Amino acid sequence: MFSATRKPVLPLTALAVSTALLLSGCSSVLGSGGDVTLRLVVADYGDSPANSSSLYWKDLVKRFEAANPDIKVELEVVIWDDIDKRVAELLKSGKTPDMLQTGGYADHASAGRLYPVSEVLTIDAQVNTIDAFAKAGQVLGSQYGIPFIASSRAFFYNKAIFEKAGIAQPPTSWDELRKDAKLIKQKVPGVVPYGLPLGPEEAQAESLMWTMSGGGGLADDAGNYSIDSTPNRATFEWLRTNLVKDGLTYGDPGAVNRKAVFADFAAGKVAMLNGHPSLVQKAVAAKIDYGLAPIPRKDPQSKAASFAVADWMMAFKANGHRAEIKKFLSFSYQKENTLKFYEMYNMLPVTQDARVQMTGDTAHADLKPFLDALPDARFYPYAEPSWGKVSDQLKKEIGGAVKDGGGETLERLQSMAAEAAAEARK
Repeated sequence: MFSATRKPVLPLTALAVSTALLLSGCSSVLGSGGDVTLRLVVADYGDSPANSSSLYWKDLVKRFEAANPDIKVELEVVIWDDIDKRVAELLKSGKTPDMLQTGGYADHASAGRLYPVSEVLTIDAQVNTIDAFAKAGQVLGSQYGIPFIASSRAFFYNKAIFEKAGIAQPPTSWDELRKDAKLIKQKVPGVVPYGLPLGPEEAQAESLMWTMSGGGGLADDAGNYSIDSTPNRATFEWLRTNLVKDGLTYGDPGAVNRKAVFADFAAGKVAMLNGHPSLVQKAVAAKIDYGLAPIPRKDPQSKAASFAVADWMMAFKANGHRAEIKKFLSFSYQKENTLKFYEMYNMLPVTQDARVQMTGDTAHADLKPFLDALPDARFYPYAEPSWGKVSDQLKKEIGGAVKDGGGETLERLQSMAAEAAAEARK
């Protein structure tokens, strides 16, 4: 069993947006002195004043200003529910921030607002970024998004349920997963064999994990949407005929959210599911004897492809403070500073040095499978400005892909995505 002493993991953007924060809309902190003032707007990962991200950033700003007395940093910490609105207000009023940390960068990059990363990060800091994350921040070969924190996914299974069903090892293939699910349904009644959350909370994540493991994805290597591809049709048809129709998951996966499936796993009511690090804490707190494994693939001989998500830092050109921004970001991405934030919120690193240290630290043993997945991670199509709109529609509709006529759902979503992409490029 992993340690039960870790603080709860607070999830990334797609998960944090719906969190009911106890803080009011935003908080501002002004630095002192200096010839140049940098405006920094960041998202709050806390859920109360006691663990607000302002605590981290106030300390960082204070130490940076002490080392750079000619630069003042004006800090604004905004809750996730309000940050997009707040940034839009700042841009409209001509108060463009110099730096922004939030969930996506593509809309600002496509509008030509951002410095390329090569102009605001030192070579050492660029090289220190985990390569998969640096590439995920690129638009047409140039990097504009600076990864800030990460989360990855793994396959969770309930060891006690597996033992009751006579299953010795976690599945590595879809066929093995189906066989295990049938055994669980037969020998452990009242348990959902596989938790398949295709409801509107985070269906885009579960869909991407399944399409990746089936040889497809939501977008191709060039960033073009590939929702209605041959591999994806085969993936959702397999889910419909091998899991859903046989009653091996929820009756209507499209009506089930990730949060509910996580809660059922922590209650011993779900045997298998795909999850992120926060589920470790839920399982430990509930005294669930769980195991972790790579996500099963259609072809177990194919290379495992892990799924990860990231939140981003970006630098705006409007105020012309490139040199000062570079100094601040170089300071912020030093190992002692990144580690402090990762450990404050139990997040995963986006830098090589922090990953090496966390991997070798027994205090982070429960995160090892997730840390191991980072170098080969695949992502949402972050570089596509229309991804937010497409993601919202996927959440609403993709559950229909595991019902009769699911191909029509994929065709409709593909058409919508293509239109959204074209509109975003006008």
